Amino acid sequence: MNPNINSKDQPQEDDQYGVLLYYKYTQIPDLNDLFTFYDSNCNSLSLLGRVRLSPLGVNVTVGGKLCALKKHIAAVESNSLFEGTDFKLAACGRPSNDKVADECGFTSLSIRIVKELVTLSCNPLIKSPEISDAGKHLSAAEFHSVLQKAGKLDKESTEHNRELVLLDARNLYETRIGKFRTPNVETLDPGIRQYSDLPSWIDDNSDQLQGKSVLMYCTGGIRCEMASAYIRSKGAGFENVFQLYGGIQRYLEQFPDGGFFKGKNFVFDHRISVGSSDANILGACLLCSMSFDDYSSRLRCTYCRMLVLVCDSCQRKDSVYVCELCQNHHKGVGLTSSIENGRMSSLPSVETVSLDAKLSCQMPCRQATGSPRKLRILCLHGFRQNASSFKGRTASLAKKLKSIAELVFVDAPHELAFIYQPPSAVTESHHDHISPQGPPPPPPSEHCKKKFAWFVAPDFRENTESGNWEMGDSPFDPLQYQQQTEGFDESLAYIKTVFAQKGPFDGMLGFSQGAAMAAAVVFCPTNK
Repeated sequence: MNPNINSKDQPQEDDQYGVLLYYKYTQIPDLNDLFTFYDSNCNSLSLLGRVRLSPLGVNVTVGGKLCALKKHIAAVESNSLFEGTDFKLAACGRPSNDKVADECGFTSLSIRIVKELVTLSCNPLIKSPEISDAGKHLSAAEFHSVLQKAGKLDKESTEHNRELVLLDARNLYETRIGKFRTPNVETLDPGIRQYSDLPSWIDDNSDQLQGKSVLMYCTGGIRCEMASAYIRSKGAGFENVFQLYGGIQRYLEQFPDGGFFKGKNFVFDHRISVGSSDANILGACLLCSMSFDDYSSRLRCTYCRMLVLVCDSCQRKDSVYVCELCQNHHKGVGLTSSIENGRMSSLPSVETVSLDAKLSCQMPCRQATGSPRKLRILCLHGFRQNASSFKGRTASLAKKLKSIAELVFVDAPHELAFIYQPPSAVTESHHDHISPQGPPPPPPSEHCKKKFAWFVAPDFRENTESGNWEMGDSPFDPLQYQQQTEGFDESLAYIKTVFAQKGPFDGMLGFSQGAAMAAAVVFCPTNK
């Protein structure tokens, strides 16, 4: 609320529509109680939007009348858990159209309990860093001052000569229309589709961060919390990480002319973007390259569904658009001739593709640039099988997916002995040539492939001898799987080694025990 507004103008201001954004990392003792509070409070105030609750805090984006939003802030502030929360309240118009309102989640109230407020990584084996290890907060004024000094964080500190880099923690469609540009300071734009791709980019480009002072920024600050903690968790040389407190939004409030931020700040509500007094446009139309930064048409890449910028003149009904990331991976790229007003021109292709092709290419590629990258799927075979046999079983599937996926097969860590069944006593009585002095020798093993398992029985003994055979004392027991309750810890450690040596992987495919192992990996406690 503007303190300079006269009291007679107050009712008119409070009746105006607005948007409220805030997050808070804090231990939540009772999620159900907090869920009940938000459900009751937001519904009573007719607020619409998204509320995400996790054991580690909340992330809220809601809209409604300003007076209702202020009442909500007062109610939240009365809870000591939210002490020090940065509430970002902005007056604005209502959603421009139903499509924008629907895509931005402002047609209903969605309250969900989630594992993470923001998903840093989809890899189940990557443990989320401790949020307490996040980078140091810098206010908008401090952040601006650091950029002015171009790397001199503290004149009294021995760190003042450290090289400074800016790291944008946002997605490509956000950085298209706005980013920090500072003389003598390098800005690193990962060019990622989604936030969960950022850890992989950090891993692959750690040499650009190690030994430097890293200034991170995002829209409102929440993505920098976990991402800065991830960078600092990498150890020596990654300690000097700082983040813009309140994000670009607070920076633009402090510097209405834009300061060092050029363009517009993409926001995840119906405002779509927020700019400064600087009218310069940073974005460009995907097709004609004309200056353009308006996402209100909500056009998306046909393949990966990422938002694309297409100016009004280039928009065509039922057109197929291919974003720059998919073009880098050679999807649907070409030239098509266009005749307008008697003149022929060449435009980036918006070629028609089959429905099967569209669906098969909607899986995101992790890397933003470089050569085409297929999805990598780790395949886990079943009990008493091996990688070779599972590869044969999935040959047809692999053929269908060969253009978008690579299947990687590994043997389980527990090697099993070969099992054979001797002829039954009844059978032996009808064959005089069979010796009555004992069972027949086992079959030759030189052509037998080793068999493995992910889970084994408690009395399991590892097969240490090549070609070792064991005689089964009874026909096959269909209940034997109930006894395979051991070996998980060893298998999990082995899977982690596989990820480290042969990864990264985008998913897991399992059969029988392999399916159980894949599920166990996903849901195993993080301390394992």
